[in-house]
Amino acid sequence: MIGMFRAALAAAHVMAGVMSGSAAMSETTMKILSFEELEGWAEDDHEAARQVFLNTCADLDAPDWQTVCAAASGISDARKFFELLFRPVLIEEADRDALFTGYFEPELDGARRPGGPYQFPIYRVPPEVRRGGQWLTRREIETSAAMDGRGLEIAWVDDPVELFFLQIQGSGRVRLPDGGYIRVGYGGANGHEYRSVGAELVRRGIYGAHQVSAQVIKNWVKRNPAEGAELLRHNDSFVFFREVSRVPAHKGPLGAMNRSITEMRSVAVDPAFTPLGAPVWVEKDGKGPLRRLMIAQDTGSAIKGAQRADIFFGTGDAAGRAAGTLKDPGRMVVLLPIQRAYAMLPESVL
Repeated sequence: MIGMFRAALAAAHVMAGVMSGSAAMSETTMKILSFEELEGWAEDDHEAARQVFLNTCADLDAPDWQTVCAAASGISDARKFFELLFRPVLIEEADRDALFTGYFEPELDGARRPGGPYQFPIYRVPPEVRRGGQWLTRREIETSAAMDGRGLEIAWVDDPVELFFLQIQGSGRVRLPDGGYIRVGYGGANGHEYRSVGAELVRRGIYGAHQVSAQVIKNWVKRNPAEGAELLRHNDSFVFFREVSRVPAHKGPLGAMNRSITEMRSVAVDPAFTPLGAPVWVEKDGKGPLRRLMIAQDTGSAIKGAQRADIFFGTGDAAGRAAGTLKDPGRMVVLLPIQRAYAMLPESVL
């Protein structure tokens, strides 16, 4: 999740281990809709969506995608571009309802060298971890001298709880004292499975499953520093990073297509159902309904199913708070090149 990897869950999804199990592949149905059936379609900013589509469409190899990509700049009316060259396809699974969640890029305060409040290191991948298999657990890494004196630190940050959630997100930015930034991306992991700290709080009876969110966990750990440190070490998984210097600070982080993603226009999907790079019409219900054309430019290990999507909310604390509260029903419709859309339908409906 962000970049080529999104750690076991986005911070907004810390309760996934509580709320769902592994489901078998269900019966999948597909239906071509008209654009008139897309609620709010006429009111969206189609040009904004087209610009995000152009960020990644050149990387799509299939001839039909290359054709629509080539035409994307040649049709002056963005809405007409989508309506002429695509068809909306509703893909659904019999036993899975639609679910929209949100994710974001964390922004932490830190420095290139330790000192003052900056005492918690962001590490590069140790060479022995690159060989694969399981390495030390989080507890062993944090409480031993295994990382000392090896020069693997990228930066030091001022908050161990935010660092933990940076590992969950898999990428983020570090804001330096001089106003500059370091962007970091996923570099590797210690090979241990993610264990949900949200589920552990529920198991201990501290919160109910419906109460737990990323912000609730952060607040509890900060109020209870000793117990909080132990809670975080319940998760054996530990993520290492790499510095991503080629992505300017003003652009979004890299998504699964190795291109910067865009706030409120990029969405993470399950590529088993939705092609990466495809436009996706989002009808999110619940609090703050959303009707918007987005582009499928990212993936995530918690994002599974035809109607499962994770909306990118941007960078920083405000984006994190907004993303962390999102867990809404609705409907997602994929826009596919016309020939591809009709080729996907079963013969019985043609």
